[in-house]
This record gives sequence, structure tokens and C-alpha cells, in this order.
Amino acid sequence: MRYIDPHIHCVSRTTDDYQAMYLAGIRAVVEPSFWLGQPRTSAGTFRDYFLMILEWERQRAATFGIEHRCTIGLNPKEANDERLADEVMEMLPELMAREGVVAVGELGYDGITAAEEKYFIAQVELAKQFGLPVMVHTPHRDKARGTKRTMDVLADLDVDPAQVVIDHSTEETTKMILDAGYWAGHTVYPETKLTPERFVNIYFDHGVERVTLNSSADWGKSDPLNVPKTAALLESRGADPAQIQKLVWDNPLEFYGADRMALPQRERILA
Repeated sequence: MRYIDPHIHCVSRTTDDYQAMYLAGIRAVVEPSFWLGQPRTSAGTFRDYFLMILEWERQRAATFGIEHRCTIGLNPKEANDERLADEVMEMLPELMAREGVVAVGELGYDGITAAEEKYFIAQVELAKQFGLPVMVHTPHRDKARGTKRTMDVLADLDVDPAQVVIDHSTEETTKMILDAGYWAGHTVYPETKLTPERFVNIYFDHGVERVTLNSSADWGKSDPLNVPKTAALLESRGADPAQIQKLVWDNPLEFYGADRMALPQRERILA
């Protein structure tokens, strides 16, 4: 079985992690732009970070046999500093046109503030302009309200739900996301967000149509092998291996687009 981790913050991982990911069967990753853990002090630091995931991280992953793609966007937590956010918005169009960018994101809500919504809307309009799908970050607090507000805004902007993955979904939100026609992304952590065991329950409740599974694997307590580990748990609980392969390879490839992902043909055959 081969895996795509469709949401993993590789900048926070070591080269040993990359080696372990390859040995576990991970052959491609998508790295979304995200908050680095403390407030940034200038717009230039955003540009350096965007270029890092566009160029250096792609090269580092390739060293270990892993295809690296990324998403570019102003994270909702950082949208609340409007002085910097305006400068970041000016640089985004150039970056969204770069090779390796497969979506706009992470966008959406953290504290569900007016500023977050302002830049969420602006970036969704950019995504439409560039013909890119959208990766949405749902808040860790008040998740159901943030998810509903996300879908209301997207509907007002006339965005095709098939072009949006609403990530960090849980038992509280997966049904509403799927019922509205969006993709539901699930982030599996060792303890927080979703545990592998909780995702197994979601899988058997909702199946794999428009469902993705990711590790996020950021600076916190996380595991870059949680996609293959969760797949193994699913198989041990009786899930169909063909459906698991659809979940962990076909679905992210379908959402981001085979042309944008441009994975080597040999890996598609291996999958």
C-alpha cells in the first residue's frame, strides 16, 4: 500500500522522520502554510517561509524519495494582525502561480473574528482566480460554529463544494461537511484532535467518499506516521484494503488533481 499524507507540516520534522515515512510507504505529501508558533514581526518572514516550503522542503523530501507539494495562504491565526496581513496578501498572487502549489490554504477561522473572515473571503477569491482548490482550517474551539460559518461564507461566494476540503473535522462536524458536498479532512494525532481509534469510528459511519486522512505532524505532540498507522488499524478492524487505498491515495490525488500533483507514473502504478 502507498500513501499520500495530504496535510503535514514537514518543516517541523527531522530527516529521520522523512526516512521513516518513506519506509512506511509514504510517497507524497502536501504541506500547507501554517502558523509557526509565535507572532511574526515582519511580512518578509512570511515570504521566506513560503519560499522554504516551495523550494527547500521539496528538495529535502525528494532526497528521501518523497514527492512534496504545498498550499499557500495566510493562516487564520495570523490574519488577525491586519498590518502584516495586508502585506502578505500582496505577495500571494505571485506565489500561487508557482510550480508545486496545489491549493490555497490553510484558510478559515481560529477565533472566528471579523479579520479572519475578511482575509478568508479575499483568499477564496484568489483561489477562484487561479483555479485552485481550497484547504480550510476549522477552529479547535467552537468547531461546529466555525465549520457552519465556513460553509455559509463559501456558499455566499458560490464556491463549488467539490473544490474545498474542510480539515480538522471530528465526529461533531463530518456529517454536516459531507452532507453539504464538501470534502472532510481528518487530522489524526496521538492524543488530541482525533485519535486513530476515533477516526476508525468515523470511517465505519461515513465511508471514504470525499474523506481524507492526514497527520498534520506539526511542532506539537504528533506522529508523521499516523496515516499508515491508522490505515493498519482500519485493516485490523475489518476495513476493505481497496477502500483504505482509496482513502490514503486516490482521494487526495483526486482532490488536489492529478495534473497539479504530477506524481511520477511509476508511483501511480505502484499504488
